[in-house]
Amino acid sequence: MNKKIRVLIVDDSAVVRQSLQKILSSDPEIEVMATAADPFIATERLKQEIPDVITLDVEMPRMDGITFLQKLMAQHPIPVVICSSLTRNGSETALKALEYGAAEIITKPQLGTKKFIEESSVRICDAVKAAARVRVERTVEKRKVEPKLSADSVIPKPKSKAMIATTEKVVVIGASTGGTEALRIFLEALPPDAPGIAIVQHMPEHFTAAFSKRLDGLCRISVKEAENNDTLIRGRALIAPGNRHMLLKRSGARYFVEIKDGPLVCRHRPSVDVLFRTAARYAGKNCLGVIMTGMGDDGARGMAKLKEAGALTIAHDEKTCVVFGMPNEAIKMGVVDRVVPLQHIAQEVLRICDV
Repeated sequence: MNKKIRVLIVDDSAVVRQSLQKILSSDPEIEVMATAADPFIATERLKQEIPDVITLDVEMPRMDGITFLQKLMAQHPIPVVICSSLTRNGSETALKALEYGAAEIITKPQLGTKKFIEESSVRICDAVKAAARVRVERTVEKRKVEPKLSADSVIPKPKSKAMIATTEKVVVIGASTGGTEALRIFLEALPPDAPGIAIVQHMPEHFTAAFSKRLDGLCRISVKEAENNDTLIRGRALIAPGNRHMLLKRSGARYFVEIKDGPLVCRHRPSVDVLFRTAARYAGKNCLGVIMTGMGDDGARGMAKLKEAGALTIAHDEKTCVVFGMPNEAIKMGVVDRVVPLQHIAQEVLRICDV
């Protein structure tokens, strides 16, 4: 029997601690080692036993989660999943935590419908499992340098094939664990006239707006959280909003995105498979697909569709991935044309798109 992932829950809310413990304990692969009401109690617990993963609140009275995270990563790096509220300040603080070495973001458990609670449980457990696979030491060093459904459940059956090639290329990208930093490195390397880019980064609702705004301030291209009917144009990257699927569509020579609800696909919403499948249908050989760091297999089947449609495909290499799950699944399927280190992906994209 495989060793269970042992988790330490750190949150000042007794209700949240109890909810997280119940959710995580329901997964046979996870065991809650202990809970702590603040970082000081957590530190004492860490003297006795080291967990595989820590879930950490960012807003606590005696010591905030960011300060604790920085101390933890400097002294004894452990994979950390940030547990944040859905406030604007909470979103911005959680993104800062990713810069400091946190592996994933989850939203605090809330009351809701049975379906909502079930989906939240899937996301929380998957985030902890993904964090357990993160190569923490290498991630920290790099930052110092600076039931599964298919996409058919969201995409209607096609009536025709993708249109013939045009001179305008579009790029579609999928990423998960470790993707926020990987995307920053990639997007910062692009010139102002880079081809239009559509991105799915697995991230909770409301966090994508803060993430997009942060990248927009760092990059030479424009970066925004996608809205329904946004046009994909040169010098712009559109990021799928958390908890909504993003589809690539085409009308004449214009590429645009459709934002829609739907079930979890490959255990995610937004799903990379949904974006890739629609890109294969509407862009075909005019498209370039890139699969980046992340756990699971979301994007592999969609990349196969891209390949069938004549698109070129790139996978993030193992050495520079935080988690070599999603790229590896696509590579194993034989649908990747090139395997490229993170620092060279932008250059390769520009070369293929002839920019």
